Amino acid sequence: MDRIGIAVMGGSGRMGRMLCDLIRDSDDLRLVGVTEAPGHPWVGHDPGRMAGGADTGLCVTDTPAAAITDARAVIDFTTPGATVAMAQACAQAGIVHVIGTTGLSQDDIAAIDRAARQTTIVRADNMSLGVNLLTQLVRQVAESLDDDYDIEIVEAHHRHKVDAPSGTALMLGHAAAEGRGVDLDAVSDRGRDGITGARGRGAIGFHAIRGGDIVGEHDVVFAADGERIVLRHVASDRSVFGRGALRAARWAQGKAPGAYDMLDVLGLR
Repeated sequence: MDRIGIAVMGGSGRMGRMLCDLIRDSDDLRLVGVTEAPGHPWVGHDPGRMAGGADTGLCVTDTPAAAITDARAVIDFTTPGATVAMAQACAQAGIVHVIGTTGLSQDDIAAIDRAARQTTIVRADNMSLGVNLLTQLVRQVAESLDDDYDIEIVEAHHRHKVDAPSGTALMLGHAAAEGRGVDLDAVSDRGRDGITGARGRGAIGFHAIRGGDIVGEHDVVFAADGERIVLRHVASDRSVFGRGALRAARWAQGKAPGAYDMLDVLGLR
């Protein structure tokens, strides 16, 4: 079997290490490259040994082009700047780019979309099957209920997460806004503190919890007088995101250049 060569960005991080393990244990994938930021202590060393495991025969590099020489796909859960640079490198090489990075600005997304004119890019704020199904449910419920039902999105993550609301919370917010036929930016309500006044009708509220080692929890609450509907997803193991990303990398092989997401991968669009 011709295994698909996969390069992993940010190999020392929680997601990076887990992805390397999943690829190692796969029957149809092989690890062909690992990157880290310039100056990182892993650069120039074998990622397996640095992670406390068996040697992989690879050296971690801080140069995107060097990591993707033998790759057919890149898995990327890193930082916005690194992701945009890798998107450009993948576009030049014609390599699939699977992006799970969050905290991307509109300018970052525009740059990624430009790269997608030349190669296949799958980008999602959350790669899990369950979350993407939840997104569909949120859109359907929001479409069915009027503004008598207030929408609040509550998310919880580990203490090390640097962006808030989470990319998944925003993804769910966009789904709710689409269901109601409104622009999320126009109705988003964040960070209440002090005397804020009564809740605005039609607003979509966001709340972020950070603590411990929480992998990811998201609740979408539709609250009206006399009843509440709560749609919930709990991730207890971050491997659900890695398995989704690898599924996307497999799916994207041979697809036409363009910007795709997990709904495309899962056949839900």
